Order: sequence, then structure tokens, then C-alpha cells
Amino acid sequence: MIPLGNGEVGVPLPLEWKFSQVFGERAAGEEVQEVDIISAIEFDKSGEHLATGDRGGRVVLFERTDGKNYAFRKDQEKMDYSNARHPEFRYKTEFQSHEPEFDYLKSLEIEEKINKVRWCQTANGALFLLSTNDKTVKYWKVQEKKVKKICDMNLDPSASIGNGRFSGPIGAATDFVFPPGGFPSLHLPVVIVGHETQLVPRCRRVYAHAHDYHINSISNNSDGETFISADDLRINLWNIEISNQSFNIVDVKPVNMEDLTEVITSAEFHPTHCNTLAYSSSKGTIRLIDMRQSALCDTHAKLFEERETPGSRSFFTEIIASISDIKFGKDGRHILSRDYMTLKLWDLNMESSPVATFQVHEYLRPKLCDLYENDSIFDKFECCLSGNGLRVATGSYSNLFRVFGCVSGSNEATTLEASKNPTRRQVQTPSRSSRSFTSLARSRRRGAENLNADANGGVYDFSAKLLHLAWHPTSNVIACAAANSLYMYYAEDVPR
Repeated sequence: MIPLGNGEVGVPLPLEWKFSQVFGERAAGEEVQEVDIISAIEFDKSGEHLATGDRGGRVVLFERTDGKNYAFRKDQEKMDYSNARHPEFRYKTEFQSHEPEFDYLKSLEIEEKINKVRWCQTANGALFLLSTNDKTVKYWKVQEKKVKKICDMNLDPSASIGNGRFSGPIGAATDFVFPPGGFPSLHLPVVIVGHETQLVPRCRRVYAHAHDYHINSISNNSDGETFISADDLRINLWNIEISNQSFNIVDVKPVNMEDLTEVITSAEFHPTHCNTLAYSSSKGTIRLIDMRQSALCDTHAKLFEERETPGSRSFFTEIIASISDIKFGKDGRHILSRDYMTLKLWDLNMESSPVATFQVHEYLRPKLCDLYENDSIFDKFECCLSGNGLRVATGSYSNLFRVFGCVSGSNEATTLEASKNPTRRQVQTPSRSSRSFTSLARSRRRGAENLNADANGGVYDFSAKLLHLAWHPTSNVIACAAANSLYMYYAEDVPR
């Protein structure tokens, strides 16, 4: 909430989003290679770095560039203008995290696609992150190292190569002939460390052979020592320093697989309580578990589930209820969940219903049959919250994404397109009186305008789906992936 001068609390005004940057922009008519499609996005906690993973198994790192020209505070204070610009990023480095593999025991191909990327705590100027494909999690260290050069050699390699007296590396030639009388003196070459540096990625740990099903989530613990990896039926707890042993803390696999009724879809640690984590299911439920209760967390501490409206059940009810992503708010008090049609904001102190529900693309409800036929109904959209907890965002089709205000009384529901002109598909909704709410316990539903058309009143492009996006932890900056392109947008708080 925004405090006003008279001591009252006001509703923040809708943000005005503007295009900031794009990496990997496609030319008109350019065909996108499957391996280049972005499959994961993640800011680090400081907001200084951004990581993306793609279907080709690569991890690309970006670093923040604005505000770095003046390293000392006294230099910043001498500046005549404010240095509070929106964050801008530049390419830093990339590396091949995973390669395609083949499981000969199960005759199963394991693709190299990066499912998730998570930043770990930095140390000694080095960056650390976890990346995973369907089966294997890897722990990477990226560090700047000074380039070493060899000098003061007995021979001049360029001269030797020039006259053809030897080829290849020094000492490897077969036709080299010592000069008559030999060398007057021989000395050891010297290795010097220059001023040039290069980024060196190194795989520190490989956490393999712990999942029979595809890994859908990894999440760091606030203790800085452990993390979880989750597949369809199990959640494993790892120590970052130990790669050959993990502990199974959640197991929903029934004795008879015919009795299977739900699977795990997403899991995340609480941002500050190292003993608490939440996981979502294909039935639309979220379970909060406390690892202090028992070694195997078969029973949950809390169950968040919205009751089904009588008479509303259909063939698609269970499919669209499946939660594809959950995120804890920075305060640790709220959980944001995304199912196929809606975003829901849950208060940890209220299990019976969400405190707010946001309609993402309600106009697709009459088309659920078509979406089922082309498998689009099974798309997994991610969600994110702003660092201050005032807004939430998620993606949709036609490379659109939506930003909602989640403060009581806010009507903010913005539609943006992942392009250099993000507001060209903006929905212009008629003004209406703001609704008052007596308590947070009363659920809100917003963003359900234009129920029978898309945001531009035309045909929806189901092939252009914006599945992955992330919100900067301290600024109003959103990074989102449209196929192989990474778009970044910023918004400045509107003065009241």
C-alpha cells in the first residue's frame, strides 16, 4: 500500500510500461531454430545479474550496466543529474550446461533443454547457479580469471612457423634441426599473468540419478546450503556440497500406479524459513509442509484449495485447474499460483480461498475444446511478483503478458505485447467505479474484459506463447521470453 501525506493508505496508480531492451531479436521472416528457444529466466537476488536457459542446453548470463561508471559514492554525489535510471543489462557470457543423453536401461532420450535456472549465493567475486534438464541438476561456478601467457622462450615461434622449419606446437615438430654449435644458453620459459581477464565457467557438482520422472522444479533454501529438486511424484532434498546423496522428503507415488490421481507440478522453498516449502499439484491444490515434523513429509501443515462452484464442473475442469507455477512473495506471507485460466494470490493464514483471483484470458473459455485438440490447454505458464508485492504478472498467447495490481481496491490490469511497442495491443477498458473491500478474505476477480475476443479483437496466435518471465527484485523491470528473443520492459512509478 502507498502511504499518503494525511496518514491514510492509498492505491498505487497503474504503471506505464515502456520498452527497454531486446536480445536476440528476429528479423522479419527469420525462422527460429528449436535449440534457440528460451526455456528459463531468472534474476539473482541483487538484481545485478540475469540468467536464461534454452532448449539447446545453453545458459546465457547478462549483467547490469547502468550506474557502474561511477564506482565511488563521492563521484555520484558530484553528478548534476540523478543516477536512478531503470536497470539496463548487457551480455556477459554463455556456456553449454547440458548435452543430449540416452538412457540405455530405459531406452529413453534425455533432451538437453534447460527446465529451470536458479542463482545461488555469490562468494569471492564468483557467480554460482543451479541448472537442470529433465534428469540432472548441475552446480556451476562462473569466475573472472586473469589470462596467463608464456614469454621469454628460447625460440621465436612466429619465425619458426614462417620459414617452415616446424609446424604445430613448440617441441612437437619432427623436422626441427638445432643450429650448428647449438644454443649459447638455454633458459626456462616464463609464465606471466597479464591484465586481461576472461570469464571461466566450471561445473562444480553434478546431481544425477535421483529422479525417475522429469524434473519440473529446483529451489534454493534460505540457509544457503541445501536445495530441492522436484519431479512428478517426488521431491528430493540435496546439500549443495554433496552430489552422491539426496533425501526423499515428499513421495506421492501410490503402491499401485492405477491409483494415481495427481502429480506434483511445482515446488519452492519459503524465502526466509528454511524448514518450510510449498508444492502444487495437478488438482489445483497447494500444500505447505514443515520439514521439522518428520523426515518424510507425507502430511502437510496446510492445504490451500478453492472450493468448486456447484454446477460449474465440465470435462475441462480438472485440466485447467492444474497449477503450472507457484512463487512465494518476498515477504513470505503470500503465494502466487498460475493455472491455465487464472492467477491466484493466497495468504498463508487463509487456506479456504485465494485473497485475489485475476482472469488472464477468460475469452478463451469458449474455445477450450479447440485448445484441447491442439494440446495448448497443457501449456505451462509461469508467474512472478514484484519486489514490493504490489503487482503480479504472467504470460498468455500472441506473445502477450499481463500485469495486475494486487492491492485491495486496485483495478490495474494491463495487457502488454513482447515487442518494441508493448502497448500496441493494449485493451482500452471503460472507466468504472472502484470496488470497496471490507477485508482481504473477500476474493477479487479482475481482468475479465473482452470475454469473446482477444486483446486486439482478432484471432489468437496459439503458437506464439509467452511462457517464461521474471520480475526484477528491486525495480519495476520485467524480462520475458518470446521464442528465442529476450525482451525487457521498465516502468516508473507514476507521481500522485
